[in-house]
Amino acid sequence: MPGIVHRYPDRVLFLVTDFCSTYCRYCTRSRRVGNIQNLNITRKNWDAALSYIEQHPEVRDVLISGGDPLTLTDEIIEWLLNRLRRIPHVEIIRLGTKVPIVLPQRITQGLIRVLKKYHPLWINIHCTHPRELTPETQQALGRLADAGIPLGSQTVLLKGINDDVTTMKSLYHGLLRARVRPYYLYQCDPISGSSHFRTPVAKGLEIIEGLRGHTTGMAVPHFVIDAPEGGGKIPLLPDYYQGREAGNVLLRNYTGGHFRYPDNI
Repeated sequence: MPGIVHRYPDRVLFLVTDFCSTYCRYCTRSRRVGNIQNLNITRKNWDAALSYIEQHPEVRDVLISGGDPLTLTDEIIEWLLNRLRRIPHVEIIRLGTKVPIVLPQRITQGLIRVLKKYHPLWINIHCTHPRELTPETQQALGRLADAGIPLGSQTVLLKGINDDVTTMKSLYHGLLRARVRPYYLYQCDPISGSSHFRTPVAKGLEIIEGLRGHTTGMAVPHFVIDAPEGGGKIPLLPDYYQGREAGNVLLRNYTGGHFRYPDNI
């Protein structure tokens, strides 16, 4: 179905535009966005995608993405949200966007008035470094938070950019101050032309280890790999689970201490 990715049982990805607010070399969708020959997302395709959602009552959660949906006009965004809200089984609508980071002046009071009509509405932003949290960006995020929109952030792990605990801790603390919950830390996908950005998977585990227990749990995202061939997001954790022995689970905490937890029910 053009514009629809139905990978998980109860939710779909709805791609509403091929145009993005910025073009990231490491983007997992870089083959699809910004290509003038590939701009085939039309109102006709939207109607077909919405019909698909209407015909699948198991879909309770719709993620609107692209491209970047907040590059559309307020009127088009309202039309899309209104159509989705008229589908009884759609409980949650989410928007995936980098606009508040790279074009914060787009978060106008007019846009806020549109978004507030369609709760429960969630927004996930994309933020990779604490330097992106400028005063203008923080003001834009504040407008969204004041409108009652829960905010999350997705970060791609990038070599030489944010691949150390100090930078990530600064980023995640800054996001929390802006009322944004760190959501995912992505292992950089093997996108053509992005090898200089990629780190070993062990680096992501090292960063999670350096955060867990050393700062609030709200500042620790899920470290995930988006598995090839449609495998979906797979979370990875450091080896806190050490095995079993004599009816006990063997555990390791953030300081390296070892503990036994009775589990012989």
